[in-house]
Amino acid sequence: MSDVLDRGPFFHGTKADLQAGDLLTAGFRSNYRPDVVMNHIYFTALVAGAGLAAELAQGDGEPRVYAVEPTGEFDNDPNVTDKKFPGNPTRSYRSGEPLRILREVIDWPRLTPEELRGWRERLALLATEERGEIIN
Repeated sequence: MSDVLDRGPFFHGTKADLQAGDLLTAGFRSNYRPDVVMNHIYFTALVAGAGLAAELAQGDGEPRVYAVEPTGEFDNDPNVTDKKFPGNPTRSYRSGEPLRILREVIDWPRLTPEELRGWRERLALLATEERGEIIN
């Protein structure tokens, strides 16, 4: 895997209501494959990417984006890096160590209902085609 490209800031999207200082950890079910328990916590250097993850996250809560800092080592996300895109244009990362919440980001770009529906349809199609593999 290629070297990590970013030093931050980093963001994580979720529907969890969190506070500064809280830790995000691995060990929860995937938002995209509920039968998979994640060994890593995922994050990005793109606030819009975290917003997309927040919108697509499971649960009934309000989508939220948080500025985060990794507490340990992290790698380029192998689900997209060089597997789907050369390099890491999505600036996506993963860590087995927790992410510390720094603050909630209020002004992130929201998806329109049509865009959100389109993303959900694509994810459902990938899941049925067995192409949406999550490397965990």
